[in-house]
Amino acid sequence: MKTLAVSLVFLFLFGLGTSSNAQTKSVEYKVIDKIHLPGETWWDYPSIDAATGRLFVSRGTEVQVVNVRDGKLVGTIPNTKGVHGIALAEDLNKGFISNGADSSVTVFNLKTLKVITKIPVTGKDPDAILYDPFTHRVFTCNGRTANSTVIDARKDKVIGTIDLSGSPEFSATDGHGKIYINIEDKSLIDEINPKTMKIENVWPVAPGEHPSGLAIDAKNHVLFSVCHNKLMVVMNALDGKVITTLPIGGRVDGASYDPVLQRAYSSNGEGTLTIVQREGRSSYKVLEDLPTQMGARTIALDLKTHRLYLPTAEFNPPPAPTAANPHPWPTMKPNSFVVLEVAPVK
Repeated sequence: MKTLAVSLVFLFLFGLGTSSNAQTKSVEYKVIDKIHLPGETWWDYPSIDAATGRLFVSRGTEVQVVNVRDGKLVGTIPNTKGVHGIALAEDLNKGFISNGADSSVTVFNLKTLKVITKIPVTGKDPDAILYDPFTHRVFTCNGRTANSTVIDARKDKVIGTIDLSGSPEFSATDGHGKIYINIEDKSLIDEINPKTMKIENVWPVAPGEHPSGLAIDAKNHVLFSVCHNKLMVVMNALDGKVITTLPIGGRVDGASYDPVLQRAYSSNGEGTLTIVQREGRSSYKVLEDLPTQMGARTIALDLKTHRLYLPTAEFNPPPAPTAANPHPWPTMKPNSFVVLEVAPVK
């Protein structure tokens, strides 16, 4: 993901408005709750274990674990410096956390939340992280070295490194032998064979630019790549051809897909959630641009309840720039960090 500093510069310099891309005025979703969590540190990608209702929220140097059924904090996983993402291997009862600041992956027990081990990666700044159940392997997106570290999830050992086409941002698996990685700086998608650990295809996302979040409809072989020029690119995952594009909100960072409802979601840091409905083989439409909250740019989808979770917070105006600190960060308002719970209403 983009650093929080970049996101906040956009928020304060380019206004607090919301998107006006919605194709219909009907209300399909609403924010039904706000889960308040302690701390005033930045956040990144959340993940959810639908079987247990546990939401894993990255918080700078730790992962907070929340029971979404009652909104209570049930535990933390400490010492995750610069945490970005959490990949869940439910079949192995393990979780894998990407620690960008010390270029490592923390492995923990899903039930007890106890740390099992810490693994150095073969690159710098692991950002998004993916567990592939087809190969029982974990794949990191090492943003500063344009590669992916491959970890045997059973043995907790590095087994390879994949050189990518550029700086990776987010990834998705079809669960049947294909992995896809958004290449943000080159506006590409790399198709990876997780067994051979080789790139098999490289596809442009044009007219999309600088893709961030990535989601997949594995049944219908469709990718949803959300891009910083306010487009969701819908792509055929078999041949890389663009099916269509749809307008989304600005400052996007996350995407999800619900295979039951056949809906794709784009979480936009400007304060909207774009909801896209699949209508047919090559037909998609924007159902709604739901107002959320400024900064709610990442997302987790509970496939059991069809609810979505978006972390965010409120910030004070940034201090005046100085020669020593020309781009000062705004400070988070105390007790303002929340996870928005969004649910379909019909």
